[in-house]
Amino acid sequence: MLDTKKARPAAAGKRANKDEGALRDTIARKAYEIYEERGREHGKDFEHWLEAEAIIMAEMRKLNNS
Repeated sequence: MLDTKKARPAAAGKRANKDEGALRDTIARKAYEIYEERGREHGKDFEHWLEAEAIIMAEMRKLNNS
C-alpha cells in the first residue's frame, strides 16, 4: 500500500532540492564575503555561516512581506 504522507511528485522534490541548493550557495557566498570583510580570520567559519544565514533569511522574509 502506498503511504500518501511520504509520496510526492518527483518534480516537486527536484525543485525543493534545487531551491535548497540555491539557498545554501547564497549563504555560502555571504559567509565568504563576511570572512573577507573581517580580514580572513580562520576558525570563524561557523560564526560567519550563522551570521550569513541570519542576514539572508531576514532579507527573504522582508521580500516575502513586501
